[in-house]
Amino acid sequence: MAPKTPPQNTVTDSVFRLSRTQSPENTKTLVESREVKTVNGKPATSEDVDGPTVLSGLFEGALAVVSLDQAACTNYTLQKINSKRPGDSYSIHFATVLTPKNADACFLQEESSGRAVIDSATMQLKHLEITTPHHIITDGDSSTLRLVGKRKLTIEYAPVLLGGESFWMPSLITMLNTGGSGFHTTSWSFRATYRNYHRREVTSRLLPADAAPKP
Repeated sequence: MAPKTPPQNTVTDSVFRLSRTQSPENTKTLVESREVKTVNGKPATSEDVDGPTVLSGLFEGALAVVSLDQAACTNYTLQKINSKRPGDSYSIHFATVLTPKNADACFLQEESSGRAVIDSATMQLKHLEITTPHHIITDGDSSTLRLVGKRKLTIEYAPVLLGGESFWMPSLITMLNTGGSGFHTTSWSFRATYRNYHRREVTSRLLPADAAPKP
C-alpha cells in the first residue's frame, strides 16, 4: 500500500469587501472581492489562493436558494412546526429540479439538496446547508483532468449592525469536497470565519469653480 499523504493546511487572513452595484437594467447586485493579507502568518505574495475550495457568491446568492424566484428550479418542503413551540425557527428542505429549459435561470447549476433555517422572529436566513453529490471540484485543462466529487457546504448567519441597521451576514462558512474513488480519495476542506464587519463610507463636497478650498 502507498503511504498516506499527510494533510496540507493553508491559513489566510484576508479583507473581504462587498459592494452594491447597479447594472444597466437598473438591478442591483453584490460584488465580492478579497485582499489576502497573510498566508500562514507571513505576508502574502499573491492575492490568489491556490486550491479548489475558494468560494464566492454566497453573500448574495445564498438568499436566492430559498427565494420564490427559484421555485421553477427547486422543490421546497416546509418542516411541520410544533404548535407547542411557536417561536421555533422554520426549517425548509429543498432539492433542485434542473432541466435544459430552466437551468440557465437557476442559481444552483448542479443537482443539489439541502436545508435552510429561517429565524421566526426576524424571518432572516440563519443557517444554510447544501449537498451536491456530483460537484465539479476542478474544471481541468489541457494538462489535468476534470475532477468531480461530493461537496457539503454549510453557512451560519448572525446579525451585524451596520449604519444603525441590522443585517444578517455570514459568520462561519465550512465546505468539504471529496473526490476520487475507493482507496484513492482526496478531500479539500474550507473553513472561514467572518468578523469585524463595518460599513465603508465616502464623504465628498462639491465646490464652485471659483471657490478656493480653505487651508
